[in-house]
Amino acid sequence: MTAPDTVRHAPQEGAPSTRESPADVLRRNVATASMVAVTLAVTVFFGVTTDAFFTLNNILNVLRQLAPLLVVSVAMTYVITTGQIDLSVGSVLAFVSASSAVLLRAGYDSSIVVVVALAAGAVIGAVNGWFSAYQGIPSFIVTLAALSYVRGVALLLTGGFSIPIDPALFFLTVGRGQLLGVSVPGILSIGAALLGAVVLSRMRFGQYVTGIGANEESVRRAGVPTRRIKLAVMVISGMSAALAGMMIAGRLGSGSANAGVAFELTVIAAVVLGGTDLFGGRGTILGTVVGAFLITILANGLVLLGVSPFLTPIITGLILLGAVWVNQRVFSRSSGRKRR
Repeated sequence: MTAPDTVRHAPQEGAPSTRESPADVLRRNVATASMVAVTLAVTVFFGVTTDAFFTLNNILNVLRQLAPLLVVSVAMTYVITTGQIDLSVGSVLAFVSASSAVLLRAGYDSSIVVVVALAAGAVIGAVNGWFSAYQGIPSFIVTLAALSYVRGVALLLTGGFSIPIDPALFFLTVGRGQLLGVSVPGILSIGAALLGAVVLSRMRFGQYVTGIGANEESVRRAGVPTRRIKLAVMVISGMSAALAGMMIAGRLGSGSANAGVAFELTVIAAVVLGGTDLFGGRGTILGTVVGAFLITILANGLVLLGVSPFLTPIITGLILLGAVWVNQRVFSRSSGRKRR
């Protein structure tokens, strides 16, 4: 099977083609470059205004907070690049967090719980993908429904209470363990980002993902199973949310149906901030990593500054809105892209 021209010639992330100059590459990735500049500026600001920001303990804390967000954001990049959206990731995270704790309390082995959790995420993602890709229901509606009923099941399982997890169980390694002195959540998140970047920019599946978002009908006519690809990215999204749910449950030592409230909005913000087109057709894992870092650093730095928790979401939202506005209104002119 030969990939269609719209897919085969899609620009590879972070790698200039033989016809592009460095200036062309910069213009094409101007949104990501601008977010790198914003992230560096925010990092310097918090480093100067707080004494604890650059301490080892705080850096490790930032990385622990970043890991679940980054894992799900990488998968969401694929979903959005195909022109879809997944609003259920926060609820899947909560469901896996709660159900894993329930299973562990019932005496099931940690390895079995991990497999069941990933399978549950895959099943929820497959249901979302089947309704949106094969039944023609917009993914926004499908995953909005899942956002409600999946968290509802989690609340039903736990009665709204947190379920403690035995500190001696291996399951906690997913959220707080170390391998050769390196954080396991850090390894998982970095691995997800590297794998996501390679697949999206270098492999045929990633080219199909980009092509579907840019011109699905053209890709379909070339013989690509577009509906299967769209279902697959939903499955990946569900599994990534399940992994994030295990990370958070392992880090906190308990499972809760109230975990991950509004998590899906944070994930989407990280993806869009990094330069992925919200309407599909262009995705960048590097940009997603930058966006996830920016959001995590903002949340951490504002806490260190002693900003009221009631003001924190207001400040964060305004900064994110301003950053996106700059990308859309100023830098998009340099990149020569049309605004939709």
